[in-house]
Amino acid sequence: MALDPIDRAILRELQADGRLANAELAERVGLSASACHRRVRALEASGVIRGYAALLDPDAVERGLTVIVLATLENQRRGTLEAFEQAVAEIAEVMECRLTTGAEDYILRLQVRDARDYERLHREQLSGLPGVARLISNIAMRTVFARTALPIEGA
Repeated sequence: MALDPIDRAILRELQADGRLANAELAERVGLSASACHRRVRALEASGVIRGYAALLDPDAVERGLTVIVLATLENQRRGTLEAFEQAVAEIAEVMECRLTTGAEDYILRLQVRDARDYERLHREQLSGLPGVARLISNIAMRTVFARTALPIEGA
């Protein structure tokens, strides 16, 4: 879907406040409420807008420790990659899993209670993931910043 300046304005506004009422959004981007509603629905239908979510404070829900795990697999055969990806997707504490280039095959971001919780997770689940040859864990000391909004170029 090609995005025009109005679509881009809508996306910027919704990234800043996903709960924005349609009438307010329409006013901010200079459209009628019905035209704005049609545009938002088109952005959703095309997959540009994938969904809406509440952003939670990890500390408030007892998941304040961020662990970055670099995973190296035994090989990069399709079956090995697919088995790893399916299994890691089943672990609720894994917030992101990215296939990468470089020395490691995957980068995982986990949110856990504390170091003891991570140790349990590593022992009971991560070390048994299919195809894993090596895991390197890095504990984040603090989050300097974390963005949820993508840069939207144009008017």
